Amino acid sequence: MKYTFLICLVFVWLMSCSNEPEEVVLDLSEASIIVSDSLHDAMGKTIVQVLIEEVERRTRIDWATSEFDNSKSSILLCLENDKDFIEKYNSTIGSEKSTLKNEGFRLLHQKEEGKDLLWIIGADKRGLLYGVGKLLRLAQMAEGKITIEKSLNISSSPEYSLRGHQFGYRNTANSWDAWSVEQFDQHFREQILFGANSFENIPFQKPDSSPHFKLNPQQMEVKMSEICEKYGVDYWVWTPAPEDLMEENAHENGLKEQEAFYARCPKLNGVFVPGGDPGENHPSVLIPYLKDLASVLKKYHPKAGIWVSLQGFNEEKVDYFFEYLQTEKPDWLKGLVNGPSSPPLAYEREQLPQKYQYRFYPDITHTVRCHYPAIRWDQAFALTLGREPINPQPELYAKYFREDVDKTNGFITYSDGSHDDVNKVLWSQLGWNSEQDIHQIVLEYCRFFFGSEVAKEAANGIFSLEKNWSGPILENDGIESTLVVWKQLEDKYPELAGNWRWQQLVFRAYYDAYVKLRLVNESALESEAYKVLSESRTMGADVAIDSAIKVLNQRDTTDRMVQLRRKIEENGETLFQSIGSQMSVPKYQARSAERGAVLDFLDIPLNNKWWLEDEFEKVKKLSTENKKIGRLDFIRTYETPGDGSFYDNISSAAAKHVTSETDDAIDYLWENDGMSRKRLSTQLFQFSPILEYKDLDPEANYLIRVAGYGEALLRANGERLKPTKYEKGFEQFKEFPLPKKLIGDGHLKITFDRPDEEHLNWRKQSRVTDVWVIKK
Repeated sequence: MKYTFLICLVFVWLMSCSNEPEEVVLDLSEASIIVSDSLHDAMGKTIVQVLIEEVERRTRIDWATSEFDNSKSSILLCLENDKDFIEKYNSTIGSEKSTLKNEGFRLLHQKEEGKDLLWIIGADKRGLLYGVGKLLRLAQMAEGKITIEKSLNISSSPEYSLRGHQFGYRNTANSWDAWSVEQFDQHFREQILFGANSFENIPFQKPDSSPHFKLNPQQMEVKMSEICEKYGVDYWVWTPAPEDLMEENAHENGLKEQEAFYARCPKLNGVFVPGGDPGENHPSVLIPYLKDLASVLKKYHPKAGIWVSLQGFNEEKVDYFFEYLQTEKPDWLKGLVNGPSSPPLAYEREQLPQKYQYRFYPDITHTVRCHYPAIRWDQAFALTLGREPINPQPELYAKYFREDVDKTNGFITYSDGSHDDVNKVLWSQLGWNSEQDIHQIVLEYCRFFFGSEVAKEAANGIFSLEKNWSGPILENDGIESTLVVWKQLEDKYPELAGNWRWQQLVFRAYYDAYVKLRLVNESALESEAYKVLSESRTMGADVAIDSAIKVLNQRDTTDRMVQLRRKIEENGETLFQSIGSQMSVPKYQARSAERGAVLDFLDIPLNNKWWLEDEFEKVKKLSTENKKIGRLDFIRTYETPGDGSFYDNISSAAAKHVTSETDDAIDYLWENDGMSRKRLSTQLFQFSPILEYKDLDPEANYLIRVAGYGEALLRANGERLKPTKYEKGFEQFKEFPLPKKLIGDGHLKITFDRPDEEHLNWRKQSRVTDVWVIKK
């Protein structure tokens, strides 16, 4: 019995050895590359070159093309209609019914006569390049090693036909004006490998307009076109019409400038002319210009099209334009573009005849005064990071994508620098498949740019950076832990220190933590200064002022603060050296302070120090002590109106009663290049905020006080209130008695009607900065 058991045991062991499960991972480290005859042209050679170079860059493996040989594994590149090639190596694939659309691809592993075959099949050559991109994003790569799952079987086609980004070689961009042709070539390649198929330049830049230009911009315009031709993708340009076409010879001169550009451009697919921003031409003069422009364009690029946006158009201009389209149905127009300040997407889509395409021009690059502002952004970030910081926001921009893009045929995003790189890749991939898991997209981003080993940790770190911007800084405990994550990643992967994408993410982690430390300290100093002012009746107004100023002038000089600042400045220098990122106007010659010059705001007060200093000077000039003390009492209780009363800084992320999260949820006055001395609450605003209150005392008398600028057409629970005081300047007040009958249930909702101010520049339009509900 004992021997029988042993024999059975040995038998089971032998069977388990002989039936050992096959490896689930395909090792491609020694693979050969086999290319169909249809890929022996320039585009085909580029595709093979991209695959070989990108693998070599990450693994030091030098793949080569060959005929079918004795290699254990081979990568086969072909087009879907290469039937002879497919049948030569596997007849079953060629017999399958195709489901691929334009630009689609298949990635498929098969075992054939004991050999591993990895197929990359394109519906066309673009599709084949996108298939290469997917392979590179999925593969696990390390030095001397590249593997991929054997179960690979992907068939994929893009959801949107237009997926692109703007790359303006101009001084307005915060980094691109410092780039070489080689940098643009590599960057365009990388964007294509994530699904982009269009790139838009902004030509006609003056050679002396940027100190950073590596090449005359007229030469770079052509080089960009050549890069797009090399990779088989579309080249677009953003070219405004003359700002006033009614001026003598403006129409003719505009056409001449455009024609010279078209003539020297080897490839051009789309010309986008914004109807406004810049310019205010009426469509009655803009349309004839566009018609003539289309004729000039066809002479040099017969398949290219003219596109126009209605940015900044009022109702009359919009009606004129659509009536023209519906009546004349011109063939010279390719499509309509929807950009910032265009009419609503749904309205344009409905009005646009079906013969025209519809392109989206979304702003994924800015945080305030923009198309897609950061939601409920803390004022300390708005003051320091400003309009154009490093801004990876996959959750937010996926939300915006899914809300808007389905009304269009696709998009070319508005961008002004390298800081929004994560957002670009996210949109390219959602343009391919809008239902993709954004965590997978970010994981592939990190695997491709940082490596397989670090990918998961880095992807989590990117989502943590986005959470840093969620809600009030002082309530966000994640900011410190995000810095810990990125510090640990720095220590663990020092080889990534030279990677500019890595540098950007590390920079943000340190900057956010620095801002929080400053805000904690400076908020405490302001509170302490108000305590000093509360003693003004005892110590005297002037003495209280001097004591409060001493408190406000205190600085945090701890080692932690000094080290954080040093690291931020070092990273700013590193980014300038690697990609020309201009994070300072005086040091790096940024175009202006709002163009990502975040180093210039490391010392801007995050409390009301500057406003208080100016107010104190006014107080000292008052004629009596009582007046001085009265004014100091008003200053120190500005945000604390007393028991039973409420105050909200409209644009503060900590505002308890503000419920509006509209497209103007935080905006920024931006005075004096971001160095305004106004109250912090005055510097940021909403045009039409919504505030809601519960448990008001229905028997009490309340007064609603509003600060802001211009008009304030206030409604309480839907009823327009009449003011008893109505001042229109900054830091002046409007006051509205609140009828008791409106709050019988203790609830109050405050809204503001928008006055008719379309004719005004946004800086002149009415806005709200502060709201008080004061119990009398």
